Amino acid sequence: MSTLPPLLRGLVDDAAVFPPGSATLPDALAAHRRHREAWYADLVGPLLVPASALTDLAALLDPAATIDVGVIGDVPIGDLTALLAGADPRLRIRQLEAAVARRGEDPQPGLHALAALAADLPVSADLPVSADLPADRPVFAAPALPAERPVYAELPLTRGLPEALETLARLRADGLPIAAKFRTGGLAAELFPSPAQLAAVIAACRDHRLPFKLTAGLHHALRHTDPATGFTHHGFVNVLAAVLAAADGATIEEITRLLAAWDAETPAALVGAATGRDRPLWIGFGSCSVTEPLDDLAGLGFTGTGTGTDASRAAGPTRPTHPAGTNDSEERS
Repeated sequence: MSTLPPLLRGLVDDAAVFPPGSATLPDALAAHRRHREAWYADLVGPLLVPASALTDLAALLDPAATIDVGVIGDVPIGDLTALLAGADPRLRIRQLEAAVARRGEDPQPGLHALAALAADLPVSADLPVSADLPADRPVFAAPALPAERPVYAELPLTRGLPEALETLARLRADGLPIAAKFRTGGLAAELFPSPAQLAAVIAACRDHRLPFKLTAGLHHALRHTDPATGFTHHGFVNVLAAVLAAADGATIEEITRLLAAWDAETPAALVGAATGRDRPLWIGFGSCSVTEPLDDLAGLGFTGTGTGTDASRAAGPTRPTHPAGTNDSEERS
């Protein structure tokens, strides 16, 4: 039986092969197997792999082995159908994620192409009884569809976003297992949305009853500045607090304050009081490190064990670094 509370189950998808971790496929597979056998296995979602690497991943498996994977579209959307159809059956494809537009482009053409692909994806009847992942990965205000492969449309936080969210909401209302995905970091400062921008996205997804995933920049629990890059990162516990508040009807301003908090007090208190709840709205996030989020959760006392993977960090989460003179409500990107 899992020691992790429901709020945290399936929160972190294993993106070890992606930057900045950039693990080799053999190393990522071996590490993922260890995660799946560890006491914190319920924290971890599928191994995320590029669509172009599916054949290489299958070649690393023993003949009787299977693995749950999430496929990241690194090829044109039109080429994904053939790659998925030809995937080795030992690769249990739990989800597909694909960018539908670059920053500044109209997302509608790519969104409709991805929706057409999602409508044609074959259903794998054995997915609900996977030994690796819980069949009830949380969704918001809709029943889970574990026999179907959810598709996540990565939307840039620029042109056409409100209309794209409306399109996704209509597609979901028609029964298509499609949801949103947003980028919260990257290799340039402009890829990190401000607290106000992210709060507006969370509130819009709440209002459209639209589940979403996040990716990039969320390795640590609390808002902090990376001393190596100078980029200010969102904290995943801040985001957890924000989605809990949003689901309970918070305003954009209230959600923004939670995302902008530099210390643990307010977001951790809100999350700590809700660990027995299913996670609303937010499906989870991809991280090239599983152990960093785990250690921060352990430091905050949320794992039920008081320990993470590194005993030296059990006394508390990584202390956020922030510029002098900032405060809990300051909005910095």
